[in-house]
Amino acid sequence: MKLQFLGAARQVTGSQYYVQADGAKLLVDCGMYQERDFLARNWDTSPVRPREIDAVLLTHAHIDHCGLVPKLVQEGLRCPIYATWASAELAAVVLRDSAHIQAEDAAFKQKRHRKEGREGKHPIKPLYTIKDVDRTLPLLEGVPYNDSIHVKDGVSAVFHDAGHILGSAMIEINVRANGRARRLIFSGDIGQRDRPILRDPSVFSEADYVVMESTYGDRDHGENGDVESQLEEVIRSTVKAGGNVVIPTFAIERAQELIFHMSRMQRSGRLPSLPVFLDSPMAAEVTEIFRRHRDYFDEETLGLIAAGESPLGFPGLQIVRTQEQSMAINHRKEPAVIMATSGMCTAGRIKHHLAHNIWRPESTILFVGYQANGTLGRQIVDGSNEVRIHGRNLMVRARIAQIHGFSGHADRAGLLAWLGAFQKPPRQLFLTHGEAEQALALATQIGNDKGWNVMVPEYQETVELA
Repeated sequence: MKLQFLGAARQVTGSQYYVQADGAKLLVDCGMYQERDFLARNWDTSPVRPREIDAVLLTHAHIDHCGLVPKLVQEGLRCPIYATWASAELAAVVLRDSAHIQAEDAAFKQKRHRKEGREGKHPIKPLYTIKDVDRTLPLLEGVPYNDSIHVKDGVSAVFHDAGHILGSAMIEINVRANGRARRLIFSGDIGQRDRPILRDPSVFSEADYVVMESTYGDRDHGENGDVESQLEEVIRSTVKAGGNVVIPTFAIERAQELIFHMSRMQRSGRLPSLPVFLDSPMAAEVTEIFRRHRDYFDEETLGLIAAGESPLGFPGLQIVRTQEQSMAINHRKEPAVIMATSGMCTAGRIKHHLAHNIWRPESTILFVGYQANGTLGRQIVDGSNEVRIHGRNLMVRARIAQIHGFSGHADRAGLLAWLGAFQKPPRQLFLTHGEAEQALALATQIGNDKGWNVMVPEYQETVELA
């Protein structure tokens, strides 16, 4: 067996792993890079031969885990792409939206560069088109949680609930050859326990090899107070100042979780009377997918539905679909809450709302998710006085706020607790999906506390598995 790390190695995005086992060639995830320092990798030809791949296994439908699949199809991928039923539906929406955003951004850059009389750093064309996505979607095959899926003779896979976003999975790969069996587990993104809507993440008692995320490997989320109290304070203080609350929002999970909390706040009278815009056609589609997959919900959410409550909607919530409707938001004079994608401010409509609000002292930019190193969102969170949006340098005068309780990732304590379920150490633990500092800090702690063999792989590093 061989395992090669083709992404999310000492950085957060671009999740992709190449597994060769008993003649089978598998990809686990095929994600897009979002950190500025690694964007060029999105344009590189795949280091594996797509036509030789027997199957792609997707942990979930976030763009940094599935966003490069159409590019591989463009390069010759023709194998089944396995994902949970919800992930398969979500991936279709995410990939179409990605192709649309890339086409929009390419056209905008072409127009700006013509006006400025210069060439950009990267090719001004989409990574892939909607036609590439249309060739990708028939390859998607939905699978249930906890069933063994035959991948190739001697190789099977099981998808377990990861509790991260709707349909997210931890993938267990079982290989049987020459009378021996080996189990390899990819954690995907491990969710927090006791979060709304979804069930808690699965745990395991044993495995030969484990590939685990380490996004928050060096820190805990801490006691940040009640999420709804913090959200109420930000909204009320911004309304009093006469500004807008602009929330960079991940279309999957974070948007629905915000709606869940605001719905509950409105029922209890804690949400001020003001329009709340969800400016993302994709988030609107995703919310409908949530409603179709109630079997993935936790008991609390199912209880609300049984009681006749609407956890994914409330009066005052306005779903924005067209560009014209989106542009009209920024002509309003009254305060509003504006949720828009993308969550790390790397593309999409959020950049337009930031351009209209980041220079306004009365507005608040509220972050409710992880901001990867090198993204526009990270620059803002880290306190940059000036940022560049759509070719213009803008001063940061808006209030910058964060609510950490929304994180979809387990923190250091959560990751250690997940490992604590193993009754014996794996032969090797690999830490990925975290910046080098976070991954190395967690590796040191696990090595010191547990005495396990822990490795933080480099990009494109290959490891022989016994």
